[in-house]
Amino acid sequence: MSLEIAVTSPAGARTARAHGADRVELCTGLELGGLTPSAATVEAAAAVGPPVQALVRCRPGDFVYDAEEIALMVAEVRSVVASGAAGVVVGALTAEGVLDTDAVARLADAAHDRGGSVEVTLHRAVDQSADPVATAALLLPLGVTRVLGSGGAATAAEGLTTLAGMVAAAPGLEVMAGGGVRVEDIPALVGAGVAAVHLSAKARAEPRRAGAWTPLGAAGTSPDEDTHFVTDPALVAAARRALDGAARAR
Repeated sequence: MSLEIAVTSPAGARTARAHGADRVELCTGLELGGLTPSAATVEAAAAVGPPVQALVRCRPGDFVYDAEEIALMVAEVRSVVASGAAGVVVGALTAEGVLDTDAVARLADAAHDRGGSVEVTLHRAVDQSADPVATAALLLPLGVTRVLGSGGAATAAEGLTTLAGMVAAAPGLEVMAGGGVRVEDIPALVGAGVAAVHLSAKARAEPRRAGAWTPLGAAGTSPDEDTHFVTDPALVAAARRALDGAARAR
């Protein structure tokens, strides 16, 4: 059973590695659902962490992309792979909520441009699709070997039945449960048959600067603008213990 931790920095990757993560999903803008990290961040995280799966998402919002956005993400895939990512996390839908197979195939092909064994994961676009089970069944022929999802529910714990359906519908595809995962949810997720669990294991860092904070433009709408998320080592370690225990009991 694999444990993946969502991180936003090389420090987070280092913490995840030290406390039992098998790999990390690296992104920026976690509060926006995650965006593509810089090439320098990927390179630094790959140097100190476990294998890095780099999120490639060019903007927040829905997963329906135009041709220019797809071309940008193809370039981002090539960039993060060249910077040391062991895998990429991608996704795209049509306006009808169906997997955009052409776009996903292009992104997967870009990951494999240099040959080798770069992993390709479909991100939580699956949870916004009209039918997550049917979407999972489409992935392997496109070059996607893993899917991250909550079973279309608000949290993975609420999507157990659909997650189990995804496992059954796509033999050979690694179904990874993610979305609002708490340590106490892990045994039930393992019981649903998933092969991996994903969580952010995040904590809010204390602001380093004393005194009043001046709002910075549109970001000033957030009451937490002067802080950021970090990876909590205790949560990573607890998730590792829970996952190992549940795997032994299965």
